Amino acid sequence: MKLYTSHRAPNPRRVRWVMAEKGITDVDLVEVDIMAGDHKTPDYRARVGVPHVPALELDDGTTISESVAICRYLEALYPEPNLFGVDAREQAIVEMWTRRNEFYLANPIMLNVRHTHPLMAALEGAQVAEVAQYNRLWAERFMRTLDDRLADHEFIALDRFTIADIVAVIGLDFARLVKYRPPAELTHLARWLETCRARPAAGAGI
Repeated sequence: MKLYTSHRAPNPRRVRWVMAEKGITDVDLVEVDIMAGDHKTPDYRARVGVPHVPALELDDGTTISESVAICRYLEALYPEPNLFGVDAREQAIVEMWTRRNEFYLANPIMLNVRHTHPLMAALEGAQVAEVAQYNRLWAERFMRTLDDRLADHEFIALDRFTIADIVAVIGLDFARLVKYRPPAELTHLARWLETCRARPAAGAGI
C-alpha cells in the first residue's frame, strides 16, 4: 500500500498517527507537495479523484481518500490497539465525538489558519479576516464544551485514547502555525492536550 501524504497539511497526520499507534510499517509514504500543487495534477486527480491529501492506494489499485475513512480501513486490518470502539455502543460514541471534533473544532481551526497565515494565501486565493475571526470564535465555543467533558473524563470519547482524540489534538496543533493557544482558563483541555502530546505516537505523526 501507498499513503499519499503531506507534512504541510493536518489531515494526513491523522493517518500517520494511527499508523504509529498501531505499529504499521508496511505502508509506503509518498510525500505530496501541496504548495507546489502536486495534488492538483491530472495524474494525482486521476488516481485519487479529488485534489486532497491523504489518499491510500491499495495493492489492487483501489484508492481511498478522506483521513478518517483511511484510518477506519487500517483499523480493520490492524485491530489493535483499538481506536474506533469494540462494540456498537463504543463505536457510536467514538463516531459521535469524532464528527463533533471535526465539524466544530478541526475544520474551523483549519479555516482560521488558511485565512490568517501569509503562506496559505497561495492555497486560499483571497484571505478574509472576518472568516478567520468567525471560525476562531466558533472553535473556542466548542473548546469549552470539550473542557466540560474532560473535567471528569481522561479522554474525549471513551476511557482510553481513540481517533476522536487524534482528530481534536491535530486540529489544535494546526493552530500553532498562527501562534494560537486555547484560552488559559480551559484547564481540563490543557491537561488532556498535554497527555495526548506526550504519547510516543504523537511525535511519529508530525
